[in-house]
Amino acid sequence: MPGEVHVMRRMASRPASLAAATHCPPCEVRPQALFGALADATLSHVRLDIASVPLAADESLYLRGETGPAAYTVRSGLVRLERVTEAGHRRIVRLAGRGELIGQEALLERPFADEAVACMPTVLCRLPRSAIERVAQADPALPRALMLRWQAALEQAESWIADISTGPSRRRMLKLLERLLPHADDQGRVWLPRRQEIGDMLDITLETASRLVSQLSREGVLASVDGRRATVDVARLAQVLVAADR
Repeated sequence: MPGEVHVMRRMASRPASLAAATHCPPCEVRPQALFGALADATLSHVRLDIASVPLAADESLYLRGETGPAAYTVRSGLVRLERVTEAGHRRIVRLAGRGELIGQEALLERPFADEAVACMPTVLCRLPRSAIERVAQADPALPRALMLRWQAALEQAESWIADISTGPSRRRMLKLLERLLPHADDQGRVWLPRRQEIGDMLDITLETASRLVSQLSREGVLASVDGRRATVDVARLAQVLVAADR
């Protein structure tokens, strides 16, 4: 298929060293990832062919409508899933962080529903469909783990719509910060979207996004570190969220 060829060409353009397979059993992300439910013996005896895939900030992994032979686990960093509406507006529909599975459509040989873009330097594990099928034959725990991942992605998308895309713009911004907190780095810094990206996430104008960021900075909720990272005062955020919900 043309889309699958496009994905394969993009993967082939990466440095050859990225094709080296990783080893799942000792991986620090495994407990949070798809293979966390599997026994070490299963992973030791099944050929996985899992490759490490690095992405630069704002680099696309795959495009909406493409087809590909693999799904991906986020090992480090953060990925945003985007799509363009019929009206031509770009919308960010969810975020995927450490241990989360994306590109599940490939396992059913269906086109990707969204474009996957790295928010920051990100590393993923590429999970070929063929490897998933082999593991599923060896261990019945995998199909259930996959269903749980699909259910989690569905619930996240539904809650995103409820919390991020509806209601007053200030509350949407506060809920976005709350959702970014679990993806903070070791120093407590979260990815700070550009103002246009905030607008795309929250379905608000660029001007409104800029005003909200400035307002929350003055209130001590948010402090920019370098333009793309920020620290969030968790206690202050909780206070203003309670006020916003009244």
